[in-house]
Amino acid sequence: MYSNSQTTSFQYDILPTFPVQGKLSNSYQELVAHLIQHNIHCIDGFVGVNWKLPLSQIEQEFVNQGIKVKLISMETALLPEAIIQEKVAPYLGGKDPLFGKKASLHLSELFDQKKLAHLQEIVRASTNGEYIIFYGIGAALLEGAHPVMYIDLPKNVLIQRMRAGQAWNLGCSVPTDQKETYKRYYFVDWEILNRHKRSILPRIEIIADQQSATELPWMVGQDLQATLSRMSENYFRVRPTFEPGVWGGQWMKEHLIGIDQQPKNYAWSFEMIVPENGILLEDNGLVLEISFDLLMYQESLNVLGKAQQRFDVEFPIRFNFLDTFDGGNLSIQCHPSPAYAKAEFGENFTQDESYYIVDRKEDAQVYLGFQEDIKADDFRAALEQSFHTGIALNIEKYVQKFESQKHQLYLIPHGTVHSSGVNNLVLEISATPYNYTFKMYDWVRPDLDGKPRPLNIERAFSNLNFTRKGDVVKRTLISQPADHELDVQSKKVHLPTHEDHFYAVCRYEFEDGVNIETKGQCHIMMLVEGEAIALTTANGMEKVFHYAETFAVPAAANSYSLRNLGTGTVKVIQSFVKDAKC
Repeated sequence: MYSNSQTTSFQYDILPTFPVQGKLSNSYQELVAHLIQHNIHCIDGFVGVNWKLPLSQIEQEFVNQGIKVKLISMETALLPEAIIQEKVAPYLGGKDPLFGKKASLHLSELFDQKKLAHLQEIVRASTNGEYIIFYGIGAALLEGAHPVMYIDLPKNVLIQRMRAGQAWNLGCSVPTDQKETYKRYYFVDWEILNRHKRSILPRIEIIADQQSATELPWMVGQDLQATLSRMSENYFRVRPTFEPGVWGGQWMKEHLIGIDQQPKNYAWSFEMIVPENGILLEDNGLVLEISFDLLMYQESLNVLGKAQQRFDVEFPIRFNFLDTFDGGNLSIQCHPSPAYAKAEFGENFTQDESYYIVDRKEDAQVYLGFQEDIKADDFRAALEQSFHTGIALNIEKYVQKFESQKHQLYLIPHGTVHSSGVNNLVLEISATPYNYTFKMYDWVRPDLDGKPRPLNIERAFSNLNFTRKGDVVKRTLISQPADHELDVQSKKVHLPTHEDHFYAVCRYEFEDGVNIETKGQCHIMMLVEGEAIALTTANGMEKVFHYAETFAVPAAANSYSLRNLGTGTVKVIQSFVKDAKC
């Protein structure tokens, strides 16, 4: 359907929305009226929120209504910055530039308990007619049973603000090194604040989105809950985010409608990753973005079905693009074992990956597994010599290279040495953890900031599986498809994954349409060949998805149909947690 030489853009919605079950508002007058009606005195929120913008409008609206208001910042009750740094330091990995360990701290541990108690007394003692509002991270720690307002912020917007020097870490007063800031976001701040957000979700009476400098879309908690419930029984597609990289390519820039053309390349598109993505809710042209994890906090059983007992509120599977078209090779790398990921990083499961080739040029390659005669000590010595001397390494002496094939699935269970070569568009189907890439060789090149990219040779050699070599790689790490005819116009292709993978991968190919049962599992899908398909769920919702768009049908949908809206045969890749034959 789409040839490698094609350079026209595809219909691809970079701002997919889900209809609100209720209504959205952008009115500060209505917002303040709702605060007063529900006696809400606490406005909590996520790290990176620019509090001055919404609070100045809220304060003015109170004045407009003839009501005295007093705003009190929760920062006044935080522990001293130095003490907070001491508390989070054990989770930051010391001098490790990339890795830490997921924090087990709770938000209340970063506050001075006496100061919190003092703020609580202010609430009880206020009798002078002032309407008191406590605002900032942790406001919901006060008045523990009362309704709250919560201001959310998408993580990609947070990162943009961080890079612009406008956002920093929880409890910090000034920005620090950006890589250090991000590391602390990932291992500490997001863990603490997501845990807090989950705990207060039933109390959220108003949720708002503060990514705009001029608007504050919001909705009431009842409508949020109804929307998440509706979504959990039908479908969802998250808002994809895009990032450049030193090896990034041009495929996404050339083909995806609406993508920002300013970056020199795009290396990644996060198509469905819980820690990063948001969900856009729409009502009469007004849009509010919530974090993906809110869906999981409220509806994990509906979403995951049988897999919920194992993964709780963690969405287990991710889809993302790796674009090396006219770019560079990824680093030679591997990922940690489950035990290592748990002990070192606090992850409940590890980064077992697979590469599905969506598009390629004729010279595209995949690096996978070791050569038959690999000797671990010789390989390590060569890597370290290259790192210290800056001299390029003949990596093919040690690592196998295969010509990539369109629609082929390459299996990368933990410990497998691998890389995508130039001129591939890879759909990476993986377990959700995505931060633990142990680079051993990076082609002697600097990062986008001009500084050397850090390597992780020591960590890699604590995890590499040297039995994945020679013909074993061809037999066990290159998936061998098995076709199952469904009817005269459709078939299901099983793409077997490795025994270490907890997820299955299949592909549906059809001319007209197919009917599919979820069988108690969430199905994550992408149209990888064809123009567009129409999804219809058993619960009566319909949605059109285009080429290269990722979407999910939750377990609670029970069944759904896909219908081809174009010509020729379409191909839809599907992944879900294993519990039976694919």
